[in-house]
Amino acid sequence: MKKRVYGSALLILMCAILVFTAACSNTGGNSATGGNAANSGSDNAASGGNAASDDREEITVNVFSMLANYAGEQPGWFAKLVKDKFNIKLNIIASNLAGGQQKIATMMASGDLGDLVVFGSNGKDYQDAIKAGLLLDWTKDDRLNQYGQDILKNAPEAVEANKKQFGNDKAVYGIGFDVGTGEGPSEGATMTFGPNIRWDLYQQLGSPEIKTLNDYLPVLKQMQELEPKSESGRPTYGISLWSDWDGNYMTLAKVVSQFYGFNEGDGLNPAGLIVTHQNKPEWQGVLDEDGYYLQGLKFYYDANQMGLLDPDSLTQKFSDVSNKFKDGQIFFSHFPWVDNVYNTPERVAEGKGLALVPFAEERISSFGMSPYGGNRIWSIGSKAKDPARVMEFINWLFTPQGIMESYYGPQGLAWDIDENGKPFVTEYGWKALPANTEPVPAEYGGGTFKDGANQINNTTLKLTNIHPETGEPYDYNLWNSTLNHDPDPVTQSWREAMGVMTAKEYFIKNDMIEVSKPFFTTETPATMPAQLQQKISSIGKIIKEYSWKMIFAKNDAEYSKLREEMIAKSKGLGYDEVVDYEVDLATRTVFPNK
Repeated sequence: MKKRVYGSALLILMCAILVFTAACSNTGGNSATGGNAANSGSDNAASGGNAASDDREEITVNVFSMLANYAGEQPGWFAKLVKDKFNIKLNIIASNLAGGQQKIATMMASGDLGDLVVFGSNGKDYQDAIKAGLLLDWTKDDRLNQYGQDILKNAPEAVEANKKQFGNDKAVYGIGFDVGTGEGPSEGATMTFGPNIRWDLYQQLGSPEIKTLNDYLPVLKQMQELEPKSESGRPTYGISLWSDWDGNYMTLAKVVSQFYGFNEGDGLNPAGLIVTHQNKPEWQGVLDEDGYYLQGLKFYYDANQMGLLDPDSLTQKFSDVSNKFKDGQIFFSHFPWVDNVYNTPERVAEGKGLALVPFAEERISSFGMSPYGGNRIWSIGSKAKDPARVMEFINWLFTPQGIMESYYGPQGLAWDIDENGKPFVTEYGWKALPANTEPVPAEYGGGTFKDGANQINNTTLKLTNIHPETGEPYDYNLWNSTLNHDPDPVTQSWREAMGVMTAKEYFIKNDMIEVSKPFFTTETPATMPAQLQQKISSIGKIIKEYSWKMIFAKNDAEYSKLREEMIAKSKGLGYDEVVDYEVDLATRTVFPNK
């Protein structure tokens, strides 16, 4: 591990750096903030984004989202909400489903990115779009002040951050996601990372102590012996991996570093070949001999030697693994949100479910709260047909009403407010949330709750922010009414054993969490020089190829041989040069603030 002490910072540490209002769903002309409609040309726009739909003609807004996993017209309850409020239909164009980077390049070359544009990062694509004049300056014609009052009210520092980083302190070309207020962990009831394992089987084994990451393996082996077949009769495995998330390295080996308080990249600049501590000036190259990436590979190799690793891991995608979780084939979850695939109401009622079982050495990573927002960007295309109405829509997503409704549907369906002004999940909501295939009544848009969810796949304010009217977080999992709702047998036994109500509470209580310290820099996120980009591409191919070979090596001798070859070939292609560049960049822009 490398640790460096840095001198005077080039940038000033300010305050904080992912994924639900008492207001009703309203098809009338009142704004979410109670403001009056403002006129702009032929448009009548409300500051809260709730203009009467019959006042304006219907328009289709093309949403080019680099994060969406759905393409086509937005269906269901969210479509009805947007139609009723803005007389807008959303047509989603998803680069993920249409060629990835090639689709982005094609859209850029066409000179038209659509009406609403969602960038996966504030890196090269976003910066190139600004330079090419493909994005609207929100300050043009005073649109931000007229139609973005709630953005300015609820995310002022995020607006200023964009202006300073990308607009020469004059123009605003978008706003980052997950804008947070306050301090501490930004996650909800659970953290972003696990590990979580089958709680019912763990209890059957007598809840053995797990001190290190490797201690999971004998426990998983015993689980496999307890339950060798899934519900459909397929073989069970302790761990199942997938390769379609890989970038410059094997993503699920990198995740191991996030169990120890590290994160990919440096928290500001694009991820390359280093991981950095969330709040200390410490870094590791992914090929460091004592680094967590190589520890992760060894962990999976050992699992395979014990018959615990799914043999389909290299060739399958996450969707395949999700189906295996659904069938009960897998006992170990890297991400708590995957638990919901297995933890159906029927299973947890029987006492079966995945839950957090941390290891004693764990120092889980938390991204923390940032008033400046993250690197996924909401923006408007320079050729948008009706930029005022598009901004009005984005503005609504930054209101308490917009957050609640865009996540949970219209008030009265899956959620409501009691006589004391507190939010609660309805009887229907317990069946539908978070994204279940529960049928939606026709008056709310029909279809299923899951299919009708907001398909843009980007966020505005952190769900752990406090709703100004209810005094509780937007995240329904953190509502008092939810926490005190009759817990299922799995939740009840977990709480009794762990002595806390939520996983996040456990990590905080036991000082096992590393929260990223928020910072802001006026420096535009760096784009790696073309020469280094070529090198990192070649190096990444070597690291990915050898990482998977190492995991499935026949024995220790072959494993060691492959590791030595991976390191030697990567260094021969310029690995050290790339790492030096990344560390130097982090030294100048990030580490001084940690």
